[in-house]
Amino acid sequence: MKVLDKIGAYILFMRRIFTKPEKKKVYLKELTNELEKLGLNSVMLVMIISFFIGAVLTLQTAYNMSSPLLPRYLIGYLTRETLLLEFSSTIVSLILAGKIGSNIASEIGSMKITEQIEALEVMGVNSVSYLVGPKIAAALVVNPVLYIFSVFIGIIGGILSGLASGVVNYDDYIHGLHFAFNPYYVTYSIVKTLFFAVIFTSIPAFYGYNVQGGALEVGKASTKAVVDSSIAILLMNLILTKILL
Repeated sequence: MKVLDKIGAYILFMRRIFTKPEKKKVYLKELTNELEKLGLNSVMLVMIISFFIGAVLTLQTAYNMSSPLLPRYLIGYLTRETLLLEFSSTIVSLILAGKIGSNIASEIGSMKITEQIEALEVMGVNSVSYLVGPKIAAALVVNPVLYIFSVFIGIIGGILSGLASGVVNYDDYIHGLHFAFNPYYVTYSIVKTLFFAVIFTSIPAFYGYNVQGGALEVGKASTKAVVDSSIAILLMNLILTKILL
């Protein structure tokens, strides 16, 4: 019953985001701030992780293709498919759920225990819409861009590691990147990133908004937010893959 109560409270929480929107100028200002916090501050992390994952994927694929009957361009092909379909959409979103989710939960949770949210309500401001709406909107813009950026950086990492280790030459790798390319995979993954963006912003915001107590409870709420966001992302990944592929 606690799970059902929590799901119901979360749905009501999401309804408040759209029931009483604030002025557009206020949203635009907050959206700009959130684009910087959620997007620009995550670029370096995504770049480092994607580069090394792309490099490792290339090496592991090459070392598992010991048969001379397998063409070497399959190394580039399999690296591309892994980055496009799963890593750059799902794994990067899980990483962002840990980084961004904990920040959102702790930020809103700190505002809750210091009664800043109550002050907004007293002034007649829809605190949920004001605090959470711009974060979700910014994540919806940023996450697909980070996905494309992650794929690009991962492919570069794969090319450089393949050439440096000598497991594949440039022409074979590039041929593998073009081989049997299905543009729908990009659309499928971008759709996933949009769902994941809502998950790793709204769930931490929900936990932070409903925290009660002091700093210790804020820390616990941040931990729960990251765990539940990660589980929700994996579950949504399964559902969307079943529906879209």
